[in-house]
Amino acid sequence: MAISDKQKQLLQLLADGEFHSGTELARQLGVSRSAVWKQVAGLADLGLHHAAVTGKGYRLEKPLELLAAQAIINGLDPAVLPLLAQLELHDQIDSTNVYLSQQAQNYAPAGTVCFAEHQTAGKGRRGRQWVSPFGSNLYLSVLWRFQQGYASTAGLSLAIGVAVIRALRQQQLHPVGLKWPNDIMSAGKKLGGILIEVSGESDGPCAVVIGLGINLFVPDSAAQGINQAWTDASKVNPAISLNRNQLAASLLNQLLAVLADFEQVGIKAYLDEWRSYDCLQGQSATLFIADQPYPGIVQGVDDSGLLLLQHPDGRTQAFASGEVSFSRTPL
Repeated sequence: MAISDKQKQLLQLLADGEFHSGTELARQLGVSRSAVWKQVAGLADLGLHHAAVTGKGYRLEKPLELLAAQAIINGLDPAVLPLLAQLELHDQIDSTNVYLSQQAQNYAPAGTVCFAEHQTAGKGRRGRQWVSPFGSNLYLSVLWRFQQGYASTAGLSLAIGVAVIRALRQQQLHPVGLKWPNDIMSAGKKLGGILIEVSGESDGPCAVVIGLGINLFVPDSAAQGINQAWTDASKVNPAISLNRNQLAASLLNQLLAVLADFEQVGIKAYLDEWRSYDCLQGQSATLFIADQPYPGIVQGVDDSGLLLLQHPDGRTQAFASGEVSFSRTPL
Protein backbone atom coordinates (compact mmCIF):
# COMPACT_ATOMS: atom_id res chain seq x y z
CA MET A 1 0.00 0.00 0.00
CA ALA A 2 1.48 3.39 -0.92
CA ILE A 3 0.56 7.00 -1.43
CA SER A 4 0.62 8.22 -5.02
CA ASP A 5 3.83 9.42 -6.66
CA LYS A 6 2.35 12.91 -7.02
CA GLN A 7 1.47 13.03 -3.32
CA LYS A 8 5.00 11.94 -2.41
CA GLN A 9 6.50 14.59 -4.70
CA LEU A 10 4.19 17.21 -3.23
CA LEU A 11 5.19 16.24 0.32
CA GLN A 12 8.87 16.49 -0.56
CA LEU A 13 8.29 19.99 -1.94
CA LEU A 14 6.26 21.12 1.09
CA ALA A 15 8.41 19.34 3.70
CA ASP A 16 10.37 22.52 4.53
CA GLY A 17 7.25 24.11 6.05
CA GLU A 18 7.63 27.22 3.87
CA PHE A 19 5.03 28.70 1.50
CA HIS A 20 5.07 27.45 -2.10
CA SER A 21 2.90 29.05 -4.76
CA GLY A 22 0.31 26.99 -6.58
CA THR A 23 1.89 28.03 -9.87
CA GLU A 24 5.35 26.83 -8.86
CA LEU A 25 4.00 23.56 -7.44
CA ALA A 26 2.03 22.97 -10.63
CA ARG A 27 5.16 23.53 -12.71
CA GLN A 28 7.31 21.21 -10.62
CA LEU A 29 4.68 18.47 -10.48
CA GLY A 30 3.73 18.83 -14.14
CA VAL A 31 0.02 19.23 -13.36
CA SER A 32 -2.60 21.99 -13.42
CA ARG A 33 -3.14 24.37 -10.50
CA SER A 34 -6.53 22.80 -9.82
CA ALA A 35 -4.82 19.40 -9.63
CA VAL A 36 -2.39 20.88 -7.09
CA TRP A 37 -5.33 22.11 -5.02
CA LYS A 38 -6.85 18.61 -5.05
CA GLN A 39 -3.53 17.01 -4.08
CA VAL A 40 -3.04 19.46 -1.20
CA ALA A 41 -6.61 18.93 0.01
CA GLY A 42 -5.96 15.18 -0.01
CA LEU A 43 -3.14 15.54 2.53
CA ALA A 44 -5.77 15.75 5.28
CA ASP A 45 -6.43 12.04 4.70
CA LEU A 46 -2.86 11.42 5.88
CA GLY A 47 -3.40 13.44 9.05
CA LEU A 48 -1.49 16.44 7.64
CA HIS A 49 -2.86 19.97 7.74
CA HIS A 50 -1.88 22.98 5.69
CA ALA A 51 -2.41 26.70 5.34
CA ALA A 52 -3.44 28.28 2.04
CA VAL A 53 -2.89 32.05 1.72
CA THR A 54 -3.75 34.07 -1.37
CA GLY A 55 -0.62 35.49 -2.91
CA LYS A 56 1.65 33.16 -0.91
CA GLY A 57 0.49 29.66 -1.75
CA TYR A 58 0.47 26.54 0.42
CA ARG A 59 2.51 25.36 3.38
CA LEU A 60 2.28 22.53 5.89
CA GLU A 61 1.41 23.40 9.51
CA LYS A 62 4.77 21.90 10.52
CA PRO A 63 7.91 20.96 8.55
CA LEU A 64 8.37 17.25 7.80
CA GLU A 65 11.51 15.17 8.07
CA LEU A 66 10.84 12.13 5.92
CA LEU A 67 12.52 8.86 6.85
CA ALA A 68 15.52 7.86 4.74
CA ALA A 69 16.98 4.35 4.82
CA GLN A 70 20.58 5.46 4.28
CA ALA A 71 20.37 8.07 7.02
CA ILE A 72 19.12 5.43 9.47
CA ILE A 73 21.78 2.91 8.44
CA ASN A 74 24.49 5.56 8.75
CA GLY A 75 23.45 6.03 12.37
CA LEU A 76 23.83 2.38 13.35
CA ASP A 77 26.67 1.25 15.59
CA PRO A 78 29.20 -1.04 13.82
CA ALA A 79 28.37 -3.86 16.27
CA VAL A 80 24.63 -3.54 15.54
CA LEU A 81 24.80 -3.27 11.75
CA PRO A 82 25.25 -7.07 11.23
CA LEU A 83 22.07 -7.67 13.28
CA LEU A 84 19.97 -5.74 10.74
CA ALA A 85 18.87 -8.25 8.11
CA GLN A 86 16.55 -5.98 6.15
CA LEU A 87 15.25 -2.41 6.49
CA GLU A 88 11.96 -1.47 4.85
CA LEU A 89 10.41 2.01 4.77
CA HIS A 90 6.77 2.28 3.75
CA ASP A 91 4.99 5.53 2.92
CA GLN A 92 1.70 3.97 3.98
CA ILE A 93 0.78 0.60 5.42
CA ASP A 94 -2.09 -0.87 7.42
CA SER A 95 0.10 -1.82 10.38
CA THR A 96 3.83 -2.48 10.68
CA ASN A 97 3.09 -5.33 13.12
CA VAL A 98 0.55 -6.98 10.81
CA TYR A 99 2.95 -6.67 7.90
CA LEU A 100 5.92 -8.20 9.75
CA SER A 101 3.75 -10.96 11.19
CA GLN A 102 2.91 -11.91 7.61
CA GLN A 103 6.58 -11.68 6.63
CA ALA A 104 7.47 -13.95 9.56
CA GLN A 105 5.20 -16.64 8.10
CA ASN A 106 7.07 -16.22 4.81
CA TYR A 107 10.39 -17.02 6.55
CA ALA A 108 11.70 -13.46 6.77
CA PRO A 109 14.92 -13.52 8.83
CA ALA A 110 15.46 -12.21 12.34
CA GLY A 111 16.48 -8.58 12.18
CA THR A 112 13.88 -7.58 9.56
CA VAL A 113 12.74 -4.05 10.39
CA CYS A 114 9.77 -2.11 9.03
CA PHE A 115 9.08 1.60 9.45
CA ALA A 116 6.00 3.42 8.16
CA GLU A 117 5.37 7.12 7.62
CA HIS A 118 1.63 6.48 8.02
CA GLN A 119 -0.45 3.58 9.31
CA THR A 120 -4.09 3.23 8.28
CA ALA A 121 -4.79 0.62 10.97
CA GLY A 122 -2.04 1.01 13.56
CA LYS A 123 -2.33 -1.47 16.42
CA GLY A 124 -2.24 -0.73 20.13
CA ARG A 125 -2.75 -3.14 23.00
CA ARG A 126 -6.03 -5.04 23.36
CA GLY A 127 -7.11 -4.26 19.82
CA ARG A 128 -6.98 -0.49 20.19
CA GLN A 129 -6.10 1.70 17.24
CA TRP A 130 -2.75 3.52 17.34
CA VAL A 131 -3.26 7.04 15.96
CA SER A 132 -0.70 7.41 13.15
CA PRO A 133 -0.63 10.70 11.21
CA PHE A 134 1.84 10.85 8.30
CA GLY A 135 5.47 11.67 9.01
CA SER A 136 4.75 13.09 12.47
CA ASN A 137 5.87 10.27 14.77
CA LEU A 138 7.78 6.99 14.63
CA TYR A 139 6.03 3.70 13.87
CA LEU A 140 8.20 0.62 13.55
CA SER A 141 8.26 -3.12 14.03
CA VAL A 142 11.16 -5.55 14.42
CA LEU A 143 11.04 -9.28 13.69
CA TRP A 144 13.19 -11.52 15.86
CA ARG A 145 13.35 -15.31 16.17
CA PHE A 146 13.79 -17.26 19.41
CA GLN A 147 14.78 -20.92 19.40
CA GLN A 148 13.64 -21.96 22.88
CA GLY A 149 9.90 -21.29 22.70
CA TYR A 150 7.50 -18.86 24.31
CA ALA A 151 9.02 -19.25 27.77
CA SER A 152 12.30 -17.72 26.56
CA THR A 153 10.44 -14.47 25.75
CA ALA A 154 9.13 -13.97 29.32
CA GLY A 155 9.70 -10.38 30.40
CA LEU A 156 10.77 -9.27 26.92
CA SER A 157 8.44 -6.27 26.91
CA LEU A 158 10.24 -4.91 29.99
CA ALA A 159 13.66 -5.32 28.36
CA ILE A 160 12.36 -3.61 25.22
CA GLY A 161 11.10 -0.76 27.42
CA VAL A 162 14.62 -0.35 28.82
CA ALA A 163 16.01 -0.23 25.26
CA VAL A 164 13.52 2.50 24.29
CA ILE A 165 14.30 4.66 27.34
CA ARG A 166 18.04 4.33 26.63
CA ALA A 167 17.47 5.58 23.07
CA LEU A 168 15.23 8.49 24.13
CA ARG A 169 17.70 9.64 26.76
CA GLN A 170 20.51 9.35 24.25
CA GLN A 171 18.58 11.86 22.13
CA GLN A 172 18.20 14.18 25.17
CA LEU A 173 14.49 13.48 25.58
CA HIS A 174 13.56 13.50 29.28
CA PRO A 175 11.86 13.10 31.71
CA VAL A 176 10.76 9.70 30.45
CA GLY A 177 9.89 6.49 32.28
CA LEU A 178 8.07 3.18 32.05
CA LYS A 179 4.63 2.04 33.11
CA TRP A 180 4.18 -1.72 33.46
CA PRO A 181 4.01 -3.64 31.25
CA ASN A 182 4.82 -1.67 28.11
CA ASP A 183 3.99 2.04 28.09
CA ILE A 184 6.52 4.83 27.59
CA MET A 185 5.54 7.70 29.89
CA SER A 186 6.38 11.30 30.66
CA ALA A 187 4.83 13.24 33.56
CA GLY A 188 2.00 10.73 33.88
CA LYS A 189 1.09 10.86 30.18
CA LYS A 190 1.66 8.27 27.47
CA LEU A 191 4.50 9.11 25.08
CA GLY A 192 4.68 5.74 23.36
CA GLY A 193 3.75 2.09 23.48
CA ILE A 194 5.16 -1.36 22.84
CA LEU A 195 3.19 -4.24 21.35
CA ILE A 196 4.75 -7.72 21.29
CA GLU A 197 3.18 -10.57 19.33
CA VAL A 198 4.55 -14.12 19.41
CA SER A 199 3.81 -16.95 16.98
CA GLY A 200 5.26 -20.43 16.45
CA GLU A 201 5.88 -23.40 18.71
CA SER A 202 5.34 -23.15 22.45
CA ASP A 203 8.53 -25.14 23.17
CA GLY A 204 10.42 -24.69 19.89
CA PRO A 205 11.31 -21.94 17.43
CA CYS A 206 9.02 -18.93 17.57
CA ALA A 207 8.82 -15.57 15.85
CA VAL A 208 8.42 -12.37 17.85
CA VAL A 209 7.23 -9.10 16.30
CA ILE A 210 7.97 -6.06 18.44
CA GLY A 211 5.91 -3.02 17.51
CA LEU A 212 6.79 0.45 18.77
CA GLY A 213 5.07 3.80 18.43
CA ILE A 214 6.62 7.02 19.74
CA ASN A 215 4.74 10.33 19.64
CA LEU A 216 6.98 13.07 18.32
CA PHE A 217 4.32 15.57 17.23
CA VAL A 218 0.61 14.77 17.34
CA PRO A 219 -1.60 17.32 15.55
CA ASP A 220 -4.63 18.42 17.59
CA SER A 221 -6.96 16.96 14.96
CA ALA A 222 -5.35 13.52 15.30
CA ALA A 223 -5.33 13.74 19.09
CA GLN A 224 -9.13 13.73 19.15
CA GLY A 225 -8.97 9.98 18.52
CA ILE A 226 -6.86 9.29 21.63
CA ASN A 227 -8.87 8.27 24.70
CA GLN A 228 -6.17 8.50 27.38
CA ALA A 229 -3.75 11.08 28.74
CA TRP A 230 -1.04 11.48 26.10
CA THR A 231 1.96 13.60 25.29
CA ASP A 232 4.55 13.94 22.54
CA ALA A 233 8.23 14.83 22.30
CA SER A 234 7.46 18.43 21.32
CA LYS A 235 5.67 18.85 24.67
CA VAL A 236 8.12 16.82 26.80
CA ASN A 237 11.06 18.98 25.77
CA PRO A 238 10.12 21.93 23.53
CA ALA A 239 13.74 23.12 23.57
CA ILE A 240 15.00 20.28 21.37
CA SER A 241 14.14 19.41 17.79
CA LEU A 242 14.38 15.65 17.40
CA ASN A 243 15.81 14.31 14.16
CA ARG A 244 13.53 11.41 13.20
CA ASN A 245 16.23 9.49 11.34
CA GLN A 246 18.71 9.86 14.21
CA LEU A 247 16.08 8.69 16.71
CA ALA A 248 15.17 5.77 14.44
CA ALA A 249 18.84 4.73 14.36
CA SER A 250 19.20 5.12 18.16
CA LEU A 251 16.13 2.93 18.71
CA LEU A 252 17.49 0.22 16.41
CA ASN A 253 20.89 0.37 18.10
CA GLN A 254 19.28 -0.35 21.45
CA LEU A 255 16.49 -2.71 20.33
CA LEU A 256 18.63 -5.01 18.19
CA ALA A 257 21.34 -5.23 20.86
CA VAL A 258 18.78 -6.24 23.52
CA LEU A 259 17.12 -8.77 21.22
CA ALA A 260 20.43 -10.37 20.26
CA ASP A 261 21.26 -11.04 23.94
CA PHE A 262 17.87 -11.66 25.48
CA GLU A 263 17.57 -15.40 24.96
CA GLN A 264 20.89 -15.89 26.77
CA VAL A 265 20.58 -13.34 29.60
CA GLY A 266 16.80 -13.05 30.11
CA ILE A 267 14.86 -10.40 32.00
CA LYS A 268 17.14 -10.49 35.05
CA ALA A 269 19.83 -8.57 33.17
CA TYR A 270 17.44 -5.60 32.77
CA LEU A 271 15.42 -5.63 36.00
CA ASP A 272 17.48 -3.14 38.01
CA GLU A 273 17.50 -0.64 35.17
CA TRP A 274 13.77 -1.17 34.51
CA ARG A 275 13.05 -0.50 38.18
CA SER A 276 14.99 2.76 37.98
CA TYR A 277 12.60 3.91 35.23
CA ASP A 278 9.41 2.59 36.92
CA CYS A 279 6.87 5.41 37.28
CA LEU A 280 4.23 3.27 39.04
CA GLN A 281 6.34 2.32 42.07
CA GLY A 282 4.53 3.29 45.29
CA GLN A 283 1.53 4.70 43.41
CA SER A 284 -2.12 4.00 44.17
CA ALA A 285 -3.52 2.31 41.09
CA THR A 286 -6.19 -0.06 39.85
CA LEU A 287 -5.28 -3.11 37.82
CA PHE A 288 -7.98 -4.30 35.44
CA ILE A 289 -8.09 -7.91 34.27
CA ALA A 290 -10.91 -8.01 31.75
CA ASP A 291 -13.44 -5.83 33.61
CA GLN A 292 -12.41 -6.96 37.09
CA PRO A 293 -10.75 -4.14 39.08
CA TYR A 294 -7.99 -4.78 41.62
CA PRO A 295 -7.22 -1.57 43.54
CA GLY A 296 -4.03 -1.27 45.52
CA ILE A 297 -0.53 0.18 45.72
CA VAL A 298 2.05 -0.82 43.13
CA GLN A 299 5.15 -2.34 44.69
CA GLY A 300 7.23 -2.64 41.52
CA VAL A 301 7.93 -5.93 39.76
CA ASP A 302 9.24 -9.27 40.96
CA ASP A 303 12.31 -11.03 39.55
CA SER A 304 10.23 -12.47 36.69
CA GLY A 305 8.89 -9.05 35.68
CA LEU A 306 5.41 -9.65 37.14
CA LEU A 307 3.58 -6.66 38.63
CA LEU A 308 3.43 -6.62 42.43
CA LEU A 309 0.24 -5.07 43.77
CA GLN A 310 -0.44 -4.59 47.46
CA HIS A 311 -4.16 -5.02 48.15
CA PRO A 312 -5.99 -2.82 50.68
CA ASP A 313 -5.82 -5.71 53.20
CA GLY A 314 -2.01 -5.67 53.03
CA ARG A 315 -1.57 -8.78 50.85
CA THR A 316 0.84 -8.45 47.94
CA GLN A 317 0.01 -10.37 44.76
CA ALA A 318 1.95 -10.85 41.52
CA PHE A 319 0.15 -10.36 38.20
CA ALA A 320 1.35 -11.51 34.77
CA SER A 321 -1.06 -9.36 32.74
CA GLY A 322 -3.62 -6.61 33.03
CA GLU A 323 -4.22 -2.92 32.42
CA VAL A 324 -3.06 -0.46 35.06
CA SER A 325 -4.99 2.76 35.59
CA PHE A 326 -3.78 5.62 37.76
CA SER A 327 -4.74 9.25 38.12
CA ARG A 328 -1.43 11.03 38.42
CA THR A 329 2.16 9.85 38.36
CA PRO A 330 5.07 12.27 38.63
CA LEU A 331 8.39 11.06 37.24
